[in-house]
Amino acid sequence: MTNDQNLIQAVEQADSSPRLLAAVRTLANAKIEAGIPTLIAVLSYNNPGAAVAAVDGLVQLGDVAVEPLLNLLDEYNYGGRAWAIRALAQLADPRALDTLLNAAETDFALSVRRAAAKGLGDIQWSKLSPEEIPSAQGRVLKTLQVTSYDPEWVVRYASVVGLQGLATAVAETQPDYWQQIIAHFEQLMKDESDLAVRTRVQFALAQLQPEMAKAG
Repeated sequence: MTNDQNLIQAVEQADSSPRLLAAVRTLANAKIEAGIPTLIAVLSYNNPGAAVAAVDGLVQLGDVAVEPLLNLLDEYNYGGRAWAIRALAQLADPRALDTLLNAAETDFALSVRRAAAKGLGDIQWSKLSPEEIPSAQGRVLKTLQVTSYDPEWVVRYASVVGLQGLATAVAETQPDYWQQIIAHFEQLMKDESDLAVRTRVQFALAQLQPEMAKAG
């Protein structure tokens, strides 16, 4: 049996929560592609510590983890699906765009909506063809405008973070989108009652000030 197989087997045979966590961390740190199905399986174990370690391992593996996560997403219970969406949000691969858009707007768990909203602002647009980018960015803009009025302040906060990331990405290529984001932030300053979210909007506007000066 190879060392890689030993690492995978250690996760599968762990007989206590501490041993499972240690085995998942070791497998995650090994960064082996063969371990992806096992790390994904851990997401549904109802063990938050192990799930966090598995998410970290999947994110470290990068692009090769995206398709397995998407392919296995619907086969898992809600808990596993929620952790998988968190991993996809951190990976920010455009292949997960539909999943993240849907999760940001409709998932019943605020932690999942928050992760998806933030992840949408980090999408790696260079992985799409130039023809696909404008419409995809428009979809992200529309969703984040909606989620910036989510009932939960943490989701609204994450949406502001996501919108700032999108604004940075579109500043030179999609000035209309950029202007819409600035206008949306200005409207949020009037509508938002939570101090933390208002402060984050102010921070975003300050960070975008150089681009605003150029636009002016």
